[in-house]
Parts: sequence; structure tokens; C-alpha cells
Amino acid sequence: MGETRNDIVLITGAKGRIGQELTRRLGSRYRVVGFDLPDAAGNGVIGCDVTDPDSVARAFETLAQEHGRRIASVIHLAAYFDFSGRESPLYDKVNVEGTRNLLRALQDFEVEQFVYSSTMLVHAPVRPGQLVDEDTPIEPAWAYPKSKARTEEVIREEAGDIPALFLRLAGLYDDKTAVPTLSHQIARIYARDFQSHVYAGDTSAGQAMIHQEDMLDLFERAIDRRDRLDPGIAILAGEPEVMNYAALQSRIGELIHGEAEWQTLSLPAPLAKTGARMQVKSEPVVPDAFDEGEAPFIKPFMIDMAEDHYALDISRARDLLGWAPAHRIEDGLANLVDSLKDDPAAWFRANGITPPAWLRAAEDRPEDAEALRARHERRYRAAHRDSLWAHWVNAGLGAWLITAPPLLGHQDPWLIASDVVTGVAVMIFAFLSMSWRLPAARWATAGLGVWLMAAPLLFWTDSSAAYLNGTLVGMLVAGLAVGVRPPPGVSPAAAQSGPVVPKGWSYSPSDWFQRLPVIILAVVGLLISRYLAGYQLETISGVWDPFFAGTVPGKNGTEQIITSQVSESWPVPDAGLGAMTYALEILVGVIGSAARWRTMPWLTVAFGIMIVPLGAVSIFFIVIQPIVIGTYCTLCLVAAAAMLLQIPFSVDEMVATYQFLRRRHAAGQPWLKVFFTGDTDEGATRFADEDFERGPRPIIADMLGGGMSMPWTLVASAGVGVLLMLAPLVVGWTDPMAATFHLVGALAITAAVTAMAPVARLARVLNILLGVVLIFAPLMVGSGWAVLGMSIVAGLVLIGLSVPRGVVHESYGDWDRFIR
Repeated sequence: MGETRNDIVLITGAKGRIGQELTRRLGSRYRVVGFDLPDAAGNGVIGCDVTDPDSVARAFETLAQEHGRRIASVIHLAAYFDFSGRESPLYDKVNVEGTRNLLRALQDFEVEQFVYSSTMLVHAPVRPGQLVDEDTPIEPAWAYPKSKARTEEVIREEAGDIPALFLRLAGLYDDKTAVPTLSHQIARIYARDFQSHVYAGDTSAGQAMIHQEDMLDLFERAIDRRDRLDPGIAILAGEPEVMNYAALQSRIGELIHGEAEWQTLSLPAPLAKTGARMQVKSEPVVPDAFDEGEAPFIKPFMIDMAEDHYALDISRARDLLGWAPAHRIEDGLANLVDSLKDDPAAWFRANGITPPAWLRAAEDRPEDAEALRARHERRYRAAHRDSLWAHWVNAGLGAWLITAPPLLGHQDPWLIASDVVTGVAVMIFAFLSMSWRLPAARWATAGLGVWLMAAPLLFWTDSSAAYLNGTLVGMLVAGLAVGVRPPPGVSPAAAQSGPVVPKGWSYSPSDWFQRLPVIILAVVGLLISRYLAGYQLETISGVWDPFFAGTVPGKNGTEQIITSQVSESWPVPDAGLGAMTYALEILVGVIGSAARWRTMPWLTVAFGIMIVPLGAVSIFFIVIQPIVIGTYCTLCLVAAAAMLLQIPFSVDEMVATYQFLRRRHAAGQPWLKVFFTGDTDEGATRFADEDFERGPRPIIADMLGGGMSMPWTLVASAGVGVLLMLAPLVVGWTDPMAATFHLVGALAITAAVTAMAPVARLARVLNILLGVVLIFAPLMVGSGWAVLGMSIVAGLVLIGLSVPRGVVHESYGDWDRFIR
């Protein structure tokens, strides 16, 4: 190579990372001039906005004045890029039209070469085992390479006498950073993200890579040999050996975690697309602000390209430029991972990826970040090891299910098949659950437990033993699968950092003393509902009802209600469905820690849905019993009361979860991910301290006094509701107001009991409206004076009792403004 110091090399995008490195490399042999945006001008860089023809003209005028009109080579790096997959107008404005502006301005200069930095992705992909060469069809699949292909066309149209060279480059990496697909793959495995174990494509497919040093060498060789290259020629450049996705997974897993075989499951493309769309829809409020989180990386368009294979034939680069890569990605991964482990937070930032919350907590102490991750993993594995007994028990329960049908005398072939198949599946997933790397197996086992509870109802078994077996074994399987520590699916951020008490609250709505009343009430409901379901399944001949004789000969009120057309309209025994709901409430109630409002938000929402909406359904059925069927069911009333009392004990946990999700979404975290995996939160990190070693009195006071209070006004309102429900027995069901009294009474009880939760204290306002109904309803239906007077008095009393708020002793953060 001769002396070339007088030759001008113009680099667009000179302030970018590649532009700066190329400037340093070429600076000893060429006079390098840079173009970049006007606010980056200075120190040898001329301000130039390629999207503005006037700005381009001024930049070239400055270039001509300072350096003359002869240019040895123009290296065009300036371009717009994002990984959203959307057809941004900036692709056309910057990449296509910006290049057109440059070439038109260059026509007044003597230019020996115009080098365009393109991408191998302009070509159609090939199958594993095949190679992409320069003759492979131009078929770009998404917005970025499409803009590159259009730009190449513009260069051919506008270059004129300027010899153009198209360098179609592989995915770029160096010792600290990598192309987004690879850097995010490394980040997912580092954090043991669930997505690191699934892939929606052919894992034997891969994409060629090129190290930054090799790429810089390629550009230098292209400039040095500019007089030997045919105008308009394209050259592919990348490492000829391609590591496919499976090989990358294994190598990265081995380098980071010492696991040579990183388990990767195949995910159906439609399912993967659905998940990607849901993640995109849950993008954070400030998706572009690094410190405020980031948008989900995997987009639906990427699923379509999961099987694209790009292995390159670099014969042309060897022949024309004498170029061959000196690096290999297989070796480069070690440097990338070493950089990650040396300073994880800096590595994440360098690659434009938001660090996990647990990592951000250690950002001021880079030496502690890797230790923090390792400590979390160590604790998780230790807790999992201590709980292996639960999965062994589940394996035994699976064996029990396989042998249960003949022992219990099952006759239904469908139920027999269900028990045997489910037993085999429980054994398989219980053994898989013994691996701490497979939390999904625990959820699968829990799902089988739920099926065991449902199967006797779906098949309408007439065997009491089969029904009992399904309920008990199903609850045990589900509870042992996910009820033991460590809770599956909780993110390291949620597990290792964050408060137990929500921001601004004076207690945790998820601690055991808040959940125990709900669990106890659910046990009451389960026992009653299973008893009623036994009659519906005809495993028992009758049920007990001490108060209501019913209107059908041979049946008391309870028997009449649970065999009515309303009950039989369900495809399964409705009492059995209620029993299953109570069983699930018990299971969900025992899962998680006192911080589960932020570690397992989905669970608290599921808990609330089972209690609040289903509680409303229970009230509805109680309301219609005497109106539609003509009698009451004593045990149904008791079960409904148990369900209703659960509402004030559980609604505060839902409010805390809602506040938490809002805070994390406002902080830039994707709410869907936080909803399913939890997160840290504002406030000092503290672990649960639930003292069961106290006496019964303080424990009971804690159970009843935290999330619920009973002002005398609300207790009296509930009493008025009870009297209204009993009023039809006094005025007679033939009176026009009888049904109204019954309905308003049930709703008044519901509103009063719900309002006993301070976070739902506004629910008492419903009783003011009901009081107004009581005042005016008799006038509309024409009831007698006695009923009119009774209704007006009840309405006024209900309104008067509902005005005072009652004393609230606890704090609920920004929810306090709703407690009026």
C-alpha cells in the first residue's frame, strides 16, 4: 500500500460508533472528513442533514472550500434503523431520499468510489445447508432491509459516473456489543427469562456474523482496491461458519451458567405471535426512555423470520479484496459474556437493553451485580431443593390415581380413563418439576390437579368415592405443585427487592392474617357446596334443611332449589362448580408471600375474581330463589354468606395490586410482564415477618382488624337488609312490594358488607340509592298505607345509616382520596 495521505475519504455518519472507529483506522493513511448532523459538527466533522438538500449543498460547499473537489472514496454509513418492524417514514426520508440528496450533490465532484454499507438481509434467506451469494434473489422481508434494497436502487439510478460498491454485511458484533438479536438472546439467558427457553422457528437456522475489526478491515481493503473493482458490484461479507440458534443457546448457557445444554422448547408460531402481540400492546408509557424501561424486543414480524437462514458465500470478497474474517463468533461469545460478567449494568446499557430491576439495584456496585444474580439463583435452588418432597408426593399421588378406579369401584369408563391418563401425566410432570429449571412443569402439574377436581362433575359421576377422590387428590396435587417454595414464575427483581407493605399503606393486604379469614370462610363454603353437590350427583339420597319445607311434595327447600330448572340449566352440577371455586380459593389463598400483591399480581387478581364477581353471582341466585322458585335453601344462604364475607377481606389486596401495576407501568415497565412475573416497587426492601408465635387473641385481632372494620352504621345497614329480606314473610308474597323488599334487602346487605372494607367504603353510597327506591317504589306499585309507611321508614333509616363514613384506622396510599 502506497502513501495516500492526500486522498480524501468522506464518511457519512462519522459520529456514530462505526464512523468513529473507521475514522481512527483510516486516519493514518487517508485524509478523513466526516459528515454528521449539524449539532455534531466540529473536530473534522462537517454538519450535514442528509434529509435536507440545502444542508447537503452547504456541507459539500464547505468540503470543496477546505479540501477540494477530488474524493477518493465516500463511505456512506448514515442511515435510520429500528427493530420495531414498522414501515417508519424515516426509512424513506433518511435512507432512500437522503442517499439521493448525497449523490446529486456529489455530481459536482470527482469521486473515485462510493461505498454503501448495506446488509445481507436484502437477499432472500436460504435453507440450512445452503449459502447466500450475490446472485441470490433480492427479497428483503421487513422494513429495514427493504429500505436498504430501495437505497441500492437509488444509488444505481443516481450514481452517474461515480463507481458504486455495495458491501452487504452480516450481523455486527465486537467484544462488548452485538447486533440486537444476539445481544437480547444473551440477556434473556443471563436473566433466565422464560423466553430464553422457547423458540418459534427452526433452531438449526442461523445468521452469519462479522466482528467489528473484520468489518473495518473490509472497508479499508475496499478503499485501497477501488481502482480494481467493477462499478456497481455487490460483495457479501461475514464469517462463513454460522452458529445456528440451538448452538448459540448452548454456548451462551454454558458460558454464563455452566450449562452445556440450554433447554429450548419449540413454540407454535401462532401461539408465539399471539404472545408477541400481547407484549407489544403492553408497551410501557415511555418506551424510548432507557431509564424508564423499554418496549418488548420480540415483535410479531420476527416470528415470521424465525426460520430464516443466512450462511454466506464470501468467495467474491476473498477474490476481489483478499479479505477473510480473522474472528469467529464462537470465540467472540466468550468475550461478550466476560464483558457482561465484569460489569453487567454497563453491558446492558452498551447494548441498549434495560437491565433487570434486580440488576439496576446494584448498578452503583458493578462488582456486586453478578454476585446478586448468582445469590438469587443460589437461594432459588436451595428453596427448590428443600421442597423436593412435594414433587415426590405428587408422583406418588399420580401412582395412586392410576390404581384408584378398581380400588374405589369406579364404573364410568370416561372417568376411569381420565384418572389413569391424568395419573400418568401427574407422575411425568411431577418428576419434571424436580428440576429447578422447569417451573412451567409445576404449573402443568397444578393444571392437572384442577382437571381432577373438575372431571367428576363433567362426567356426572354417581360414585361418592370418585367425587371425594377427585376433590382431595386434585387439591393436593395443585397445592403441592405450586404452593411450596420457591413460588414459580416470580422474577428475580420481585423476589430479591421491594417492600412487603405497599407504598403509603400501613399494613400488607397479602399477609397471612389477612388471608386466613378468607381461607376459613372458603372451607365452610367448600364443605357445604360439596354436600349439596353430592345430592345433585345422586351419591346421597337427601339433604338437610331445618327451616324451609319447600313447595314440591317430597322435597324440602334445599332439595327443591338444587334440583330446580335454574340449577339444572348448568352443564355441570352448579353446587359442584361452587365447591370447586371454594377449593380454588383455598389453594390460591395459601400460595405466595406477604408481598404477593407485587410478586404475583395475576394471582391476587384471580383470587379477587373468584371472590368478588362470583360473590355477586351467589347473591343473584339467593335473590331469585323465592321469586323464581318459591322457596329458600338454608345451606345455600349459609354458603352465600360465607362468600359475601370474603369480599371485604379480599378487595384491599386487589386495590394494592392495581396501584402497584399503575406505578410500574408509569415507571416504564410493560404491565403484562409485570402482571405475570411481578417486580420490585418503591420503598425499602423488607422480607415478610408474620409472627405465628403469638397468642390466639392478638392473632384473631390482626385477622379481623387489618383490612376490614365494622362501624355500627354498616352493621345496622346490614341488619336493615336482613329485615327487608324477611319482610315478604310478613306482608305476604302477593303484595306488590314483596319482591322489591327482598331484592333491595339482599343488595343492601351486599353493599354494607362490601363497604366494611375501608378501601371499598364508597360502596355504602349504593344503599343511599336503595333507600330512595324504598321511598318511591310503593307509590308506583300502589301498595297499602302500612306497607308504604314501612317502606319509607326503612328507606330513610338506610339513607341515614349510609351517610357517615365510619372511622378508618389504616392508610392506603393514594387510595385514601377514595375513602369518603
